[in-house]
Amino acid sequence: MHILELPSFFTPYGGEFCLDQAKALHDFGHTVRILSLVQISLTKSVNEFFSLPYNTFEEQIDNITIIKRYLRGIPKCIRKNQKNWVNGVIELYNYYVARYGTPDIIHAHCAKWAGYAAMLISQKHNIPYVITEHLPSYILQTEFKRCGGMNAWQIPLLKNSYYQADMVIPVSEELCKDIKPFFGDSYNKTFISNTIDTITFSYRKRLYKDNLFHFCCLANFEYRKGYDILLPAFDKLCETHPNCILHIAGRNTDSNDFRHLLSNFKNLNNLKIHGLLNKGSIQDLLYNCHALVLASRSEAQSLVLLEAMSTGIPIITTPCIANSQKIGNAYSIVPHDNITALTTAMQQLVDNPKDCYKESQFIHNNYSSKSIAQKLTTLFESIISNSL
Repeated sequence: MHILELPSFFTPYGGEFCLDQAKALHDFGHTVRILSLVQISLTKSVNEFFSLPYNTFEEQIDNITIIKRYLRGIPKCIRKNQKNWVNGVIELYNYYVARYGTPDIIHAHCAKWAGYAAMLISQKHNIPYVITEHLPSYILQTEFKRCGGMNAWQIPLLKNSYYQADMVIPVSEELCKDIKPFFGDSYNKTFISNTIDTITFSYRKRLYKDNLFHFCCLANFEYRKGYDILLPAFDKLCETHPNCILHIAGRNTDSNDFRHLLSNFKNLNNLKIHGLLNKGSIQDLLYNCHALVLASRSEAQSLVLLEAMSTGIPIITTPCIANSQKIGNAYSIVPHDNITALTTAMQQLVDNPKDCYKESQFIHNNYSSKSIAQKLTTLFESIISNSL
């Protein structure tokens, strides 16, 4: 099967989900390439805006060919940038077909705007397309608010790309419910998770050294991650369990704003700040901790929790976790914004440690690259067969 992956964003602005699924499908035996048009923001990086290439080029990442071009965005011109990006993708698609031939299916990542571009290509060339949706409502709302809220011009275009798609693939059922106010939910859909690296994040039995219990939180410093709840909850835990350590890692957790949040924290010696870590360092941290705690107010699908559970670590989190992830006895669920409940859950886990080997095996069987590639392959083959 010849699969063309079409991400809405890619390096240097993310795109890991697209690359992971492309690698999974490639390793499963398919011909897979990525078509990437990246809109560079002048406000994010002046250096990138002027220094990155202006031509179309190709690169290899983990045996995946990426046909790539950069597009310079116009500051504060959302609609103009959208039109330029979509037209640029169509132009890049024509370049791709001339070089590699027509794909059997287009796999777009996010309706905004790869799904919409895939719809236009499909209409012209009669090629089936699917949309894997990753973006939750809180990200969509940021742009929609500037363009009329629920009357934003983007909503009808994106909604049309959903309803014209051969299949929409939200990464969780909860994400589908989350974006329903914008797009409804009567389009063709099925739920397939993102893949996780079950080799890097394999099971490891935890050891207990020096009578210390190590918690970790892997989350970027932003309001929805609930650090304003976690930190006072852990501070309170230390009053009764001074042998506890909390490791914090994520973007901006080593910033001045985060340090300001610690100004009233009493047990600084029990806190270890790591900042942004790479995959290998995250693996090491998970292996050397006894539990993960996440006080999030909102999650579309928390891959951090899946990766953590893949290693067999018990987890304390809020109801934002997807139902499909609530397996076995691995999770302790506490209410949102409840400091006392979070402290109590941590106390109970310190007093009664858990090992989550069975839950780890469930993750390996259902979220590995091979498992997700099999699900996508079955779906794509069915769509292609029905389109002939």
